[in-house]
Amino acid sequence: MKANTIVRARIPAETKEKALAVLEKMGLTASDLIRLTFLRVAEEERLPFAVAVPNHTTREAMDEIENGGGHSFQKLDDLFHRFPQ
Repeated sequence: MKANTIVRARIPAETKEKALAVLEKMGLTASDLIRLTFLRVAEEERLPFAVAVPNHTTREAMDEIENGGGHSFQKLDDLFHRFPQ
């Protein structure tokens, strides 16, 4: 397949330099990494690494805690008494 498109991204210079140093040890360039990553995403229709996105229930719980809600317990027994099975 002919490579005829350019992809550009802005990243911190320090991040770029660290990544390029690691890639060089692997015998790869930034273009190699981008090309390999795009190929995997295109072929597998997913990212080649895990990205955790909280589901609705987890997001609601996180929002509740961030807004000062939720419960706090000093002892494990208190927790079990609050939420019996």
